[in-house]
Amino acid sequence: MNQITLDLTGCKSPLELHLIIKNTFGFPDFYGNNLSALWDSLWEYCPPDTVIYVKGVNTLPKDFDEYMNKIFDIFKRLEDEDENIKFEIMS
Repeated sequence: MNQITLDLTGCKSPLELHLIIKNTFGFPDFYGNNLSALWDSLWEYCPPDTVIYVKGVNTLPKDFDEYMNKIFDIFKRLEDEDENIKFEIMS
């Protein structure tokens, strides 16, 4: 099983967050740095049989909470729609 660790430690802005996501998953240069692009790219480029670990969540600014919940909803939706992909928050 593939393992992808998305380390958000010290992330300070939504743009930085999307750049970390893009680099971690190896999304193409045309990745749109938004929630819609995240869903499309995960569906297209996330390898089968993958566990996605997210860490560093507790280091994010509090004003990220609502946006992070939307991102987690996308990961959960992916997990629900593809039984070979798992999602776990480590911290």
